[in-house]
Amino acid sequence: VQLQASGGGLVQAGDSLRLSCAASGRFTMGWFRQAPGKEREFVVGISFRDARATTYAAPAKGRFTISRDNAANTIYLQMNSLIPEDTAVYYCAASESGGSYVARDSREYRFWGRGTLVTVSS
Repeated sequence: VQLQASGGGLVQAGDSLRLSCAASGRFTMGWFRQAPGKEREFVVGISFRDARATTYAAPAKGRFTISRDNAANTIYLQMNSLIPEDTAVYYCAASESGGSYVARDSREYRFWGRGTLVTVSS
């Protein structure tokens, strides 16, 4: 399984960015991020079977939106109202969990793509 995240960049606080992740296969997908000096953390995930089945971490609620286009084998992370604390390397990951369950634990994601750097300046 190959995952390829893209869309990162340098933006100012308050700006928006949309990340994309091309993923072949029928997987529950998640976005994680790792800020400098911090551990990797869950951001948001989406079920393959039900695109309405999503789980958001608290920092992402209300500002970030995950979506997927199964026909295009792509998931998206729309990030609005970015703040400097969102600065991190963002990773997409694939989980083989089924149904509408969306895991938050990175150990439940078997496949990982290379990250894309998001830098938010104040």
